[in-house]
Amino acid sequence: MSKKTNKFSADNFGKQTTEVPKENTFYFGKQNFKWMLIGFACIVVGFLLMMGSDANTVNGKFDPNSWNDGIFSIRRIRIAPMFVVLGFAIEVYAILKRK
Repeated sequence: MSKKTNKFSADNFGKQTTEVPKENTFYFGKQNFKWMLIGFACIVVGFLLMMGSDANTVNGKFDPNSWNDGIFSIRRIRIAPMFVVLGFAIEVYAILKRK
């Protein structure tokens, strides 16, 4: 017959016998933050590519009698919005990605 040992003896009263590991309850990990920074950089690059003079600016001065066709450049109406949309898609991926 084996002798049973009681875990709850008077000698161990008040002492914690088992260590409970703390879980990291934060949802985002390093990969999430990396993807968030990449997405933010894409958004910033997209807005920087959209910058430029407006439709009535010639050599930095407003001229109501002139028209600047530069506002319809491929860079401003195709490439820059693609960067912004891609950046927001990366942000959604970064938020939904699990650790």
